[in-house]
Formats: sequence, structure tokens, C-alpha cells
Amino acid sequence: MGDRPSYDRKLLQILRDAAGVFAEKGYHRASIRDISAATDVSLSGLYYYFSSKEELLFLVQNHCFGTLLARLEEDLSQTTDPAARLRIVVRNHLHFFLDNMEEMKVLSHEADVLTGEYRETIQRRKRSYADTVHGILSELRPADGPDLRTATFALFGMMNWIYTWYNPDRDLRAEEMEEELLHLFLNGFLAPRNRRSDGEGGDSAPMEHSSIWRSG
Repeated sequence: MGDRPSYDRKLLQILRDAAGVFAEKGYHRASIRDISAATDVSLSGLYYYFSSKEELLFLVQNHCFGTLLARLEEDLSQTTDPAARLRIVVRNHLHFFLDNMEEMKVLSHEADVLTGEYRETIQRRKRSYADTVHGILSELRPADGPDLRTATFALFGMMNWIYTWYNPDRDLRAEEMEEELLHLFLNGFLAPRNRRSDGEGGDSAPMEHSSIWRSG
């Protein structure tokens, strides 16, 4: 990006609107003119912040992952208990993505579009996230437990595709969804449903809404 500003207020607005366009049309069908219309920013104004549509997609994804991982790191620093840390992972992920559904769609559907350094930067963020979860599960896993790689990506699979079916008017609230996913992951579908899952460490108070675009 050269000497262009990183994440000032105007750029954050552009990224939010661009995420909506990418989510609606898909990366390949969306044009910079579409982004211009959605943001009410001229083409020359847009190119002050990025040099190509690919860089714009990178900025959307990088900001999204950066915000998610920064908040997760802050929350995880509050405890060393692996059960509590797993609950924090699930809570952070669910609240974050339920508050940023369009960005979640862009992250999932446009994962393979980026190339070169852009792609490698996002891949590093993904690996960092997966390594964190893998490490937590390794502490929780019993001696005869499941394969850790399988368990790690099974958990991500449960959480990452929520945007494809979640309807806030009929489905569980984020706090209730947290309990259900933890129960399913830790105990299985056939296990009796207790009020609280086995990942019982940590504070279960509702998390603040975590839109990546909200300042302050």
C-alpha cells in the first residue's frame, strides 16, 4: 500500500461497503465501479486506498482476521485453563461472525482468490488461528482421544458455515449457540443435554457485540 493510510475511518467504511458488494455479487462479478457506487466514492478516491480489486479483497480479509485474532488473544490472556480457553474460542468466533455475516461469507467463499504475498499473509493468519485452537485441544484431549487435526478442523467446520443457514428470527441467540456447539463438540449428539457443556471454565456472561466496524 506504499504510504497510504492503513485503517482510517474512511477506509473502514470502504471495506465495510466492499464486503457487502463481494458478498452479494462474488469477487469475480463485482467491479470497482460497483464498489464506487456502494461507497459513494469516486474511482480515483478509491484508488488512493488500494491499487487493485485484489488488494481491496486482501484489505477486507486482513482487517477481518486481524480484528478477530487480536480480540481472541486479549480474551485468552485472561486464563490458562484449557476448558475456559476453548469456551473463549467458540464464544469469540460465534459472536464475531454473527455480527459480521457479510465478511464471514467473503472469507469463506473468496478464500482461494488471493495470490502471492496477499495470499501468504492471510494463510499465516489462518495457520496462527488453527495452531491456537490445536494447542488448546491438545491440552483437553484424553490419552485415547480423537486425532487432533481432525478435531481442530471439525470444530472450525461447525462454526465457519453458520452464515449459510443462520436466521436470527428463528435460531438460537449467540450465547445459546455457544452452549449447543460446545455440547455437540465435547459430548456428541447422543449425550444427554445438561444446562452447561463440559467446557465449563470461564465467565459465561454475554459478550458485547463485536462488529469489526464499530469504533471505540
